[in-house]
Amino acid sequence: MINLEPPKKAGALVNQAYQAAAEVFRPISRKYDRAEHTYPAELDMFASLLDGLNSSGEGGAGASGIRKDDKSDGAAGNRNGGNLSTVLGTIEMCWGDVGLLLSMPRQGLGNAAIASVANDEQLERFANIWAAMAITEPGCGSDSAAITTTAQKDGDHYVLNGEKIFVTAGQRADAVVVWATLDKSKGRAGIKSFVVEKGTPGFEVERVEHKLGIRASDTAVLRFENCRVPKENLLGSPEIDTKSGFAGVMQTFDNTRPLVAAMAIGVARAALEETARVLAAAGVTVDYDKPANSQHAAAAAYLELEADYESAYLLTMESAWMADNRKPNSLQASMAKAKAGRSVVDITLRCVELAGAVGYTEDSLLEKWSRDAKILDIFEGTQQIQQLIVARKVLGKTSAELK
Repeated sequence: MINLEPPKKAGALVNQAYQAAAEVFRPISRKYDRAEHTYPAELDMFASLLDGLNSSGEGGAGASGIRKDDKSDGAAGNRNGGNLSTVLGTIEMCWGDVGLLLSMPRQGLGNAAIASVANDEQLERFANIWAAMAITEPGCGSDSAAITTTAQKDGDHYVLNGEKIFVTAGQRADAVVVWATLDKSKGRAGIKSFVVEKGTPGFEVERVEHKLGIRASDTAVLRFENCRVPKENLLGSPEIDTKSGFAGVMQTFDNTRPLVAAMAIGVARAALEETARVLAAAGVTVDYDKPANSQHAAAAAYLELEADYESAYLLTMESAWMADNRKPNSLQASMAKAKAGRSVVDITLRCVELAGAVGYTEDSLLEKWSRDAKILDIFEGTQQIQQLIVARKVLGKTSAELK
């Protein structure tokens, strides 16, 4: 039975994450929104603390993975493990600032990929690196299976050639998990992921993008030109399995999409709390004991936004709980990502509207949150792609049958 209430054992973690967001992230949020591409040095000490939390097994707001070889099963009852803890921590941290969370050392999406599909030797070898994730290409966005970056075997190395765009933490990270194809004729099955460390000859950061939101986080364009990567850096099996070869790299999304949903929930909650404060200062009271249609129009609108927030929150909790209990959660992960991504955009924009001039100026963080929100509906699979995945799962269609 799924219990969607936060587990009691996560209480300390949630409180720690909230305190960090309130004391570390929120005070410097506007500073690094204005100082785009400047690394937030305040994060270094906090990242070390988070490393300690993760290594102790307490979880945190960082990257965790779904391990296929986990020996636990459902015999002992429901489990509330690392995925749920990470989601809860992520919500709190993004209540503080989502761009700063994305700038946290050693907590990149590439770390989640390593945690999910690396073997034991790789887990140990890459334990202390900060890894970004490089999937999107100039001619390949939502269809990850259409990537053209190639990896050719050459003795004890793979030679990578191609270009990746919109790589979060691509400039600052120590390494990048790169998706490349071993054999284009094999389609999806030929795609593998490789850990490419900074300083590898043939690996170049071409530029860093200027963005609408999450300005504290760097987003880079990467080029690989005859980049030689040790064969030991291929994550998972090097064999091409035409039946399930793509599953290894795709399972990372089942883990990271709930995290992006959690980011959206944190931003939405921040906007709702600030809007409630602005409304209260203007004399508008939200009464939960009265029907919405008998209250002030602003209060009725606020109640509607809160309901939208709650539904996204519950979907996200469900998808994380399923991951912890080793239940297939591709459908639920996509539902959570789609709902939370859409909701945070709607909620933050409506909050700007409800707050009036206050919401439109830099005197409040509401306008910043509305800018930050949009990327949460785009990366890790756009709104449209999530809806397509959900439709395929519900209708029992393959990717070839429903495009």
